[in-house]
Amino acid sequence: MIKRDHLDAQTRQLQDVVTNVEKHFGELCQIFAAYVRKTARLRDKADLLVNEVNVYASTETPNLKEGLKNFADEFAKLQDYRQAEVERLEAKVVEPLKAYGTIVKMKRDDLKATLTAKNREAKQLSQLERTRQRNPSDRHIIEEILKNLYSLS
Repeated sequence: MIKRDHLDAQTRQLQDVVTNVEKHFGELCQIFAAYVRKTARLRDKADLLVNEVNVYASTETPNLKEGLKNFADEFAKLQDYRQAEVERLEAKVVEPLKAYGTIVKMKRDDLKATLTAKNREAKQLSQLERTRQRNPSDRHIIEEILKNLYSLS
């Protein structure tokens, strides 16, 4: 009985761990994805700003035109870095978190299958004990239940 209580405690602990990971990794994935989307929108707005500065520069005097073009070029370079950041975050953070979500679902299914088998085995054991108490001399039924029990293990 002590062994069974220990297994029940381990099972509850595993269920708690899976539930906790499922909850927090889902939140992390959503927040990182939102961060990536907002960073991409910021990059898009900055690209619009670069285009508008270039349009404005084309209408100005040569000295101001050169300064605005240089500013637009440097600002565009910054947006290239922002694009690289978006791509790295998607590839190195968001996608692995999504993959981990699938792994957690598989572990939950494995845990559920294990619990089902354990409960079936416990039911077989209790049936065996009841049969032994009612008909201790009926070896045929007891052997049949033992055979089923060992086939489950």
